[in-house]
Order: sequence, then C-alpha cells, then structure tokens
Amino acid sequence: MTQAPGFVVEFWGVRGSIPAPGSETVRYGGNTSCVEMRVDGKRLIFDGGTGLRMLGKHLLKEMPVEAYMFFTHSHWDHIQGFPFFVPAFVKGNCFHIYGAIAPNGATMRQRLSDQMLHPNFPVPIQVMQSDLKFYDLFPGDVMQLGDITIETGPLNHPNTSMGYRVTWQGHTVVYATDTEHYPDRVDENLLHLARNADILIYDACYTDEEYHDPKTPKIGWGHSTWQEAIKLAKAAGVKKTVIFHHDPNHSDDFLDGVEAQVRAVFPNSVLAQEGMILPVDL
Repeated sequence: MTQAPGFVVEFWGVRGSIPAPGSETVRYGGNTSCVEMRVDGKRLIFDGGTGLRMLGKHLLKEMPVEAYMFFTHSHWDHIQGFPFFVPAFVKGNCFHIYGAIAPNGATMRQRLSDQMLHPNFPVPIQVMQSDLKFYDLFPGDVMQLGDITIETGPLNHPNTSMGYRVTWQGHTVVYATDTEHYPDRVDENLLHLARNADILIYDACYTDEEYHDPKTPKIGWGHSTWQEAIKLAKAAGVKKTVIFHHDPNHSDDFLDGVEAQVRAVFPNSVLAQEGMILPVDL
C-alpha cells in the first residue's frame, strides 16, 4: 500500500539490551529497538527488535507491504523481533533489507538466518514467503531511494554498529543508537552524521552517574548518556534530540526524572516512548 507523501517518525520499540515488560515500564514501553520513518510515500524501518512484532501486526491492515529495513548491527535486541514479523511470512509483500558486513565477514542475511536455525528457532528463514532482498552496506556509503538520501556512518560499539542519516526535501532525521562517546572529544563521525539535523535519535542508555559509577561502571559497554547526547546535539546544531535505547532497569518514574533534567538544559528534547509520532517540519 502506498503511503502519503510527508516525513513522519514513529517509535515501536525504544528499550535497549532486553525487553522489559511490566507495570513499571508501561508509559515508555518495554519493547526493544524499532523505529519507522514514513518518507515521501516510502516506509523505512530501522532495526528489528521486539518492537518490530508490533509494527508487523499494524501492517497486516495495510497489505500488500513494501518496506526498506535498515539494521544498525545484529545484537539480539536489534534483530530478535524479525522471526516474529508476520508480514515477512506473507506472499506478495516485499522487504529490502540493508546492513553492514560483520567483522567476522557475516552478512546481515547470514545473521538473520542464523538466529532462525535449530536449536534457536523452530522454522528457518526460508518459510518467509515475502520477497526478501538483501543488500550489503559499508559505513560511509550514501544511497538514494528516489528523492530520499540515506547516509551511513560508523558508530563506536563492540563488534561495530552503523548510524543512518535520512534526508528529504532539506529535512533530516538521524538514527544513531548503540554508540559510546569518547572521553576527550565529540565523535567526528557522529558530528558529521548529525550535522544540522531536524531530529537526532541517540543512544542514551545511561546517566553520567551510572556510566562512571565506581562500583559498577559502564565504560566500554558500547552505550552513551543523555548528557553526551546534549553535548553532541549542541555541537552539531541539532534542532530536536530524542533520548533512546532506555536501560531495561529504568522505570517510567526514573525516565520522567531524566526527561526533566534533559529539558532543563536542552528544551527541545524528548524521551522516546512506544507509540510516539514525530512529524518532521516541512
């Protein structure tokens, strides 16, 4: 089904590391990473965490579906929803799937296939009857989907990760999750990727206090903090910052407190919530 022209971002999974359902995560959501961008009549999907299952249920009302799926990397919280993505099992749908080659040489096709092999899953990827088209990307690649420009860049994460910059009619959204800031400088790759973006979706799994906790530090774990998100946003001239990839231990009340602190120093900021829809100003 063809989408109406425009530029809208919708959040289907905003949690990091592992799904976190329960009474304390109702408002922000417990599903892992999945963000949809509807751009110029095309549907772009970023990452396939458990939020992808929810998106898939929604898409059953709109078939046939053609969508472009972009993976940052293949840690479980970014691919674990793919085997439960019902539209992929339906003949007549088409999914263009993009991702970088892993350091061990595995393509995204191989990694999505591997998680559906015995003994990890009961049925192989071959039972998916939709048309799955796979493409390899390399950090730094730039591609066009009609009038949409998609730039990629390397992120600082164990076993690598890749960020995406989506631009249409002079407006830009950047998806940069699973990246760790550097202690002594702003990441030049991220600075370039996020330059003058309308919206920056950034991995701020921790607070500075958690990141530097002397008893349980998170240094080297591959994630960043909301304080570093704001530092990057200011340096790159970003208009709106979205704090993303919430720690599974962060409750709704805790995240409310984080949002208040974030807005105090960068008013045009928001914490990602499942179901949140952000129009990109045109």
